[in-house]
Amino acid sequence: MKLITWNIQWGRGLDGKVDLARIVAHARAMADFDVINLQEVADNFPGLAGNDDADQFARLAALLPGYTMLPGYGVEVPGPGRHRRFGNVILTRLPLVSVRRHALPWPADPGKESMPRVAIEATVKCALGPVRITTTHLEYYSDVMRSAQANRLRELHDEACARAQLPGHPTDEGSPFDRTAQAVSAILTADFNFPPDNPSYDAIQEPLASGGPSYVDAWKLVNGRKAHDPTFCVFDLRWAKRPICCDFIFVSEDLASRVRSVRVDTDTKLSDHQPVLLELDDR
Repeated sequence: MKLITWNIQWGRGLDGKVDLARIVAHARAMADFDVINLQEVADNFPGLAGNDDADQFARLAALLPGYTMLPGYGVEVPGPGRHRRFGNVILTRLPLVSVRRHALPWPADPGKESMPRVAIEATVKCALGPVRITTTHLEYYSDVMRSAQANRLRELHDEACARAQLPGHPTDEGSPFDRTAQAVSAILTADFNFPPDNPSYDAIQEPLASGGPSYVDAWKLVNGRKAHDPTFCVFDLRWAKRPICCDFIFVSEDLASRVRSVRVDTDTKLSDHQPVLLELDDR
């Protein structure tokens, strides 16, 4: 399985141009991916720098025929002509088992800008069995919110592992009560907006009350103690004093032996973030 995660800044490159086609073309050049998780996708937000009122969710679906487009709107408000929406998207060519969307905590933090955040979760079928893939984008300005959101992501994984331990009922098959779609194996990707030395990085990887396999940083599984390649402010230091890594891929411990590689493209300037590629051995 090949998976790419990328905060695309609504398709805006460092040249100021918004172009989703070149985002998709670059991702395809990186790998023949099975799944791509994108953050900062916009619909009807012409106020964003360089943007127009286009529905980028629909545009991405058109650019990737053969993939199922699964949007997750953190922000959805009335706008001129249609709703304005902003959030994340999973596009996958793997067979779908189920889709869930989770509103993440949004505690009040006086004086801090913020927006609602959502995690979108897709359980897919692959050679490894059912795998639960989640992507999101945590709050940038507030550590209070970001910490609460990181903890909730671990809790969501813990809850899913606990549900997977419950016996299913044959009579529930095909009904809304069907539990056969529960998956323990999981992948979590995001622009987490924190570096590896932040407490929230460790919080996501804490042991689970359910006894299920905890999340582990896929980078460290293949690179050991080597510092993470930077994923943000590689070329533009307006937001940080030096390039940093804040875009991670976590996998559940049962998938650890399957991680073949994790690679950051540190050369592209098509967004203010760098794309990250995960390859899992599914043989």
